[in-house]
Amino acid sequence: MNREDILIIVKKYIADAIDDVDCDTLDPSQSMKDIGINSLDIVEIVSRSMRELKVKVPRSELSKLGNINELVDVLAQAVENKNNNA
Repeated sequence: MNREDILIIVKKYIADAIDDVDCDTLDPSQSMKDIGINSLDIVEIVSRSMRELKVKVPRSELSKLGNINELVDVLAQAVENKNNNA
């Protein structure tokens, strides 16, 4: 699974969280709060993404995230680590 696949998964859960977002035009350099996602929805998006990818990311890593790209990068690293340890 590559970074683009992970971005698609994250966007899918963002679309589930807020109704009026267009995933095709969503700018991954924006923070989730900038596009109107509250902190509870962010937790849900991250949790569902990790569950689908079958990875875990420490909360300490997640608290540092500034935008959607950074979330995708952290998830991609977790997937890569999981695959390397398999």
